[in-house]
Amino acid sequence: MLRVIISIVLLALLVTGIGYQQLQSTINSTLTVPANTLFEVKKGTGFNQLCQQWQAKKWLESCLRYQILAKLDPTLTDLKAGLYQLDESTVVDNIRRINQGQQVSFSFTIIEGQMLRDVLAKIAVAPHLQQDLKANELGLQITGNEQHLEGWLFPETYHYHANDTASSVLRRAYLKMQTVLDTAWLQRADSLPYENQYQALILASIIEKETGLASERPLIASVFNNRLNSKMRLQTDPTVIYGLGVDFDGDIKRKDLTTYTPYNTYKINGLPPTPIAMPSKAAILAAVNPPESEYVYFVAKGDGSHQFSKTLKEHNKAVQDYLRYQKQLAN
Repeated sequence: MLRVIISIVLLALLVTGIGYQQLQSTINSTLTVPANTLFEVKKGTGFNQLCQQWQAKKWLESCLRYQILAKLDPTLTDLKAGLYQLDESTVVDNIRRINQGQQVSFSFTIIEGQMLRDVLAKIAVAPHLQQDLKANELGLQITGNEQHLEGWLFPETYHYHANDTASSVLRRAYLKMQTVLDTAWLQRADSLPYENQYQALILASIIEKETGLASERPLIASVFNNRLNSKMRLQTDPTVIYGLGVDFDGDIKRKDLTTYTPYNTYKINGLPPTPIAMPSKAAILAAVNPPESEYVYFVAKGDGSHQFSKTLKEHNKAVQDYLRYQKQLAN
């Protein structure tokens, strides 16, 4: 009888040892996938179905051992739909990534000074985004009202997951811009030459397009504020270019400056009707808190910076200096 008991105990220990080895082997088995493999777990996919899909691709040898493991640890069966990057770590580690919803993240960047049409062209080809934008109702779709969307998308990098919608990405950019603008407006200087946040956004977009050096934003804002306060026209080329739209061929001509559009600030008084690009936070802060100065003119120096002038005489001299500089370069 004693021999029988000992035999049973030894057999149980042997089985337990083999079972433990099998368990460790299962836990430590790697998933045989190519580098940077993307795999979509569709909604409603079950654990057995996932395992069979991987086995069919020869990423693992047998599902049985993992089905047994899932019985011991039911949390493995909680699969979250999404797109995942698989690697040659253990099968269990890859499943845990799906359990935790650690989806692949993609990014979409809106650049400072970018125009709406360029943002829309870029997002239309962004990978793994559902393209749901309504061209005829874009303002309403993103902002909730009929306003023009130009200027309202904050320049930043936005991360998203596969099958997110393009509208959800742009909605986040709009809400970020609204927050930045609200905060800046509360900190505005007194006696600004515009009445509301939207006009500040319009001027910020012009400042953004005129700025070659980030450090010059405040002075450029000062020039435009001085001009508006003095009832002078802004006379800024970027607004003219924006008004020309797709007709602009890359070279602004004298006839462009004299042709009326609602955005030609050589022909209209005050601000154009909408922003002309997506302004940065720095441009917005410059627009609502311009430094005090007597500058009312500036001209590009050819190196990204500008020469600022207080009088037309000074400005004309700066223009002539610039023209001489350009001629020297040409020679």
